[in-house]
Amino acid sequence: MSQPITMQAGHLQTPDEPQIPYIQGDGIGPEIWAAARLVFDAAVKKAYAGKRQVDWLPLQAGEAAFADTGSWLPEETVATLKSHLVAIKGPFTTPVGEGHRSINVTLRQMLDLYACYRPVQYFTGTPAPVVHPERVNIDVFRENTEDIYAGIEAAAGTPEANAWLALLANQNQLSKVRFPNTAAFSIKPVSSEGSRRLVHAAIAQAIQRRRHHVTLVHKGNIMKQTEGGFKRWGYQEAQENFAEQTFTMAEYATIQKESGQAEAEQALTAAKQANKVIIDDIICDNFFQQALLHPENFEVVATMNLNGDYLSDALAAQVGGIGIAPGANINYDTGRAIFEATHGTAPQFAGQDKMNPTSLILSGAMLFDYIGWPEVANLIRLGVGKAIESRHVTIDFATDDDVTILGTHGFGEYVANNL
Repeated sequence: MSQPITMQAGHLQTPDEPQIPYIQGDGIGPEIWAAARLVFDAAVKKAYAGKRQVDWLPLQAGEAAFADTGSWLPEETVATLKSHLVAIKGPFTTPVGEGHRSINVTLRQMLDLYACYRPVQYFTGTPAPVVHPERVNIDVFRENTEDIYAGIEAAAGTPEANAWLALLANQNQLSKVRFPNTAAFSIKPVSSEGSRRLVHAAIAQAIQRRRHHVTLVHKGNIMKQTEGGFKRWGYQEAQENFAEQTFTMAEYATIQKESGQAEAEQALTAAKQANKVIIDDIICDNFFQQALLHPENFEVVATMNLNGDYLSDALAAQVGGIGIAPGANINYDTGRAIFEATHGTAPQFAGQDKMNPTSLILSGAMLFDYIGWPEVANLIRLGVGKAIESRHVTIDFATDDDVTILGTHGFGEYVANNL
């Protein structure tokens, strides 16, 4: 009999037949889910020879849920996601400028899924716009619950906006608002707790995966109390909770100031020789440049919500686009996690059996790693890599005539049959 995954003493407990919820999503969601599930079930069967299997539990959210229940995100769905801890989903529709708020953002807030984890790596044969996409192998950790995405806004001319104008006037800050009578506002909350738990997750991942470099990406030169705070709190987290495993460039700066450049360099060299994780930071606009010029200099990146939204998609573009980029939203304290396709719903292509399901397939590989079934995850990644390298691809990867073009379902079948 299948059972939900549970959390005990800070560790996930996965039964041999876990019941894992899934939400197909909108637009092309049902098609990519069907293809991905073929791969998941085949990989589990091959890895464990029938001794383990997943009981996939369907849930409703998005357009289909609204049509059936009048709710974009039914309470039953949220309750099941809370009780079952781990789930996977396709893309959801989010109107721009009107209508319901993003279901993705709502789920992250309601379930406190504070870490958006996006591993970005290149698969040989993937068409990419840069000369050396193989140099990109970066784990992005994006803070998920704070920053502009907190959703604290006031439209221009409303009582709320006028109240904020009055507050700014009381604090002698009103002169910084160029056009106060027509200004809308958005508040950017950033906390020590939110920043530190995100950086903690990034450092822990670096240690677990034997990576040696964590970079804090921020705009602290301009937003000194919010993004600057993220940098300061990130360094504090490393120094206070990972002192034996890390060496921060804040420590480097202190040694340099007190003892000189040579001593600071010696300390950095000693840390590298001891295989400590080096923690440094970079201004976000410089990161965008350096990620294009020298992506090999970055391994694990921790950043805030809005920056992470930009840079995770930009990095994905370097290795072939978000159509093959996996992602997860995780609370490492409660164990709750939702793995997801990172692209949109592409409603204009729904029902045409032509879109690439790789983002969801690779997100599933992340799920299996997370629940402690790495054998399944490895089979899935190898299967995807083999399909792309052998040029059995969906139409988005058909850059010349020397390919076999497969539909959405056909690609899933090919990967499942060639694990």
